[in-house]
Amino acid sequence: MAGPKAILLTLCIILCSLRMAASQAGTCANHTFSSDRAFDSCTDLPVLGAHLHWTYDPATSSLHVAYRATQSPSGWIAWGINPTGTGMVGSQAIVALQNSDGTMKAYTTPIDSYSPAMGEKELSVKVSNVTAEYEGGEMAIFAVVGPLGNGTASGVNQVWQAGDSVVGGVPQAHATSGDNVKSMGTINFVSK
Repeated sequence: MAGPKAILLTLCIILCSLRMAASQAGTCANHTFSSDRAFDSCTDLPVLGAHLHWTYDPATSSLHVAYRATQSPSGWIAWGINPTGTGMVGSQAIVALQNSDGTMKAYTTPIDSYSPAMGEKELSVKVSNVTAEYEGGEMAIFAVVGPLGNGTASGVNQVWQAGDSVVGGVPQAHATSGDNVKSMGTINFVSK
């Protein structure tokens, strides 16, 4: 019969293992896309239940990216890079939302003010192969971004966002407090 110390040690090991498994369950590294897309790197973004996956191609200086975030079908998500600053204004964004017929729509829009129109427009950065999907309570945006010039892939200002409503196919304003104003940072796409 095992002594109290052995039982306590066994319980501690089991609890620690369960805690580690639970903490890793929500990480980007464990995610599988339904479309069988795979990416070399990923990061769990600190707010808005968001994750960024990418593969950087140094030969073309292009970035194959997937941005996904927890969202209801009536909301919208956006991810972008800001080549001129660190905040929202100046960002070159990709938006995803669900159409009234249930299909997903993804498009590009530059963020030129704190009250942008969010209409479909070309960006100052080349973006192609823009698509979106909705599965398991998450929206995801897929795109190829680049070429990224002058070694900028090693220090890119990124922003991400989410809003709760879409009216007439247009994303409505997101919250202006809490996590919605913390959704920005710098990322290095070159190092894994």
